[in-house]
Amino acid sequence: MTIARKYQISLECTPYYHCVSRCVRRAFLCGADTFTGKCFEHRRAWIEKRILFLAKVFAIDVCAYAVMSNHYHLVVRLAPEKAREWDEAEVLKRWGQIFAVPPVVARFGGSLPFRNGVTDWTGLYRERLSSLSWFMRCINEPLARLSNQEDGCTGRFWEGRFKVQVLLDEKALLRCMTYVDLNPIRAKLANTPETSVHTSVCARIKGDGNALLGFQGQSTEPVLPCYWKDYLTLVEWTGREWHAGKRGRIDPDLPFIFERLDTNAEQWVREIKRINTWHGRALGSIEALQAYCEHLGQRWMRGLERHLSPNKPVATQQ
Repeated sequence: MTIARKYQISLECTPYYHCVSRCVRRAFLCGADTFTGKCFEHRRAWIEKRILFLAKVFAIDVCAYAVMSNHYHLVVRLAPEKAREWDEAEVLKRWGQIFAVPPVVARFGGSLPFRNGVTDWTGLYRERLSSLSWFMRCINEPLARLSNQEDGCTGRFWEGRFKVQVLLDEKALLRCMTYVDLNPIRAKLANTPETSVHTSVCARIKGDGNALLGFQGQSTEPVLPCYWKDYLTLVEWTGREWHAGKRGRIDPDLPFIFERLDTNAEQWVREIKRINTWHGRALGSIEALQAYCEHLGQRWMRGLERHLSPNKPVATQQ
């Protein structure tokens, strides 16, 4: 059964979410369309630039992203506490970078009654600047208009609303980030992380990831739950282990990050392959998933795996 987005997004459970937007009518978001012979490779830069721009405007931290041919992935951290620290002038300035602020509001302040019964414009903009739905809307709407104009057509460009997957703990977050950053390699669009353009790992390697959420040792709190060197080793190891048997395979000795995350190589690869199957609306440990079920008022959740019986689906009972 479909659950309303406002119930899926719960800061009480986690601030981390994995989002995917996909095109309709087999349209190409980016890349070369072998059927029509048209090339839309330039659109990759459109969406990457938009993601990095909005990351500096919204109270939402971007952890990872990957722009593919007909869809894109985002891993984000919601940070409404940042928006609460902005004063009225800062809120109006940020909102004005995306939409036009009504002149009377800009002149007399965000608390001025204006239209539609709104009496606190600053509060309204502050809430929207920390909303995941508004963040995705501000990515998708401009791109849809540009793409339809370029294609000479009208109508829907995106396949309904974006999908969202809840990341309930640090292991789920790092698995999902690794999965997202390895998308071009898995699709045979690149051979190494440093050549997988229009991904967050490539941007970080090239020094263009200043708008992204930092790793430990790179910035003040909040930070991602590992060091950059560890994450890069993790991405490299996972990418090679994913294609075990081919040349260049790394010896499967576990890096120390696995010990810190209390997991093992086989479990890591198995669970990272499951992320895009969408069997479950949330990822995390058994305990975290049970707590999330309680938050949703459910007695079970599909798509879980037992550590001792990985092929057996289970239900989490409350």
